[in-house]
Amino acid sequence: MNKIVTVCILSLGFLSLELLAEGFYVTSEDINGQLSNRQVYDGFGCNGENISPSLIWDKAPEGTESFAITMFDPDAPTGSGWWHWLIFDLDKKTTMVKRNAGSPALDIAPKGSIQSVTSFGFKGYGGACPPQGDSAHRYVFTVHALNVKALGIDENSTPAMVGFYLNQNTLAKASLIAYYGR
Repeated sequence: MNKIVTVCILSLGFLSLELLAEGFYVTSEDINGQLSNRQVYDGFGCNGENISPSLIWDKAPEGTESFAITMFDPDAPTGSGWWHWLIFDLDKKTTMVKRNAGSPALDIAPKGSIQSVTSFGFKGYGGACPPQGDSAHRYVFTVHALNVKALGIDENSTPAMVGFYLNQNTLAKASLIAYYGR
């Protein structure tokens, strides 16, 4: 009897893992648990390359009309975190962004997408740069599957405004967390 119960529990566990594997997810060729100097900011005392990572996603839920990507540091000593990247209005057929798509000057982000103002005060990707001596910060890269084709806001929208519209229109989220400290 114990063997049968154990087999049933193990079978249910594998079934649960299989079901989880079928949901919305995001991966990256550039992020492997820790951010590299490539994704670190060049300024505020940091000497990184300030290159946004490639992100690839799949299995968005039915009804997805567009996507948005955010990078957020919940450990920033501001009382409200730090927004490093906000890009939205990515077409529903989009399944990836290339490395360095966060640099508006390079014009390699998906056509029609909008990169808005970060906590740094400029548009596009601003890499990790936690205060010297802080323990490693978490950097959360999230792809939002949205139920609208466009959020109806522009590149001058603040992170709080973008967050408000994302929360109103997100069907599902897929995230990666990477760490960086100095």
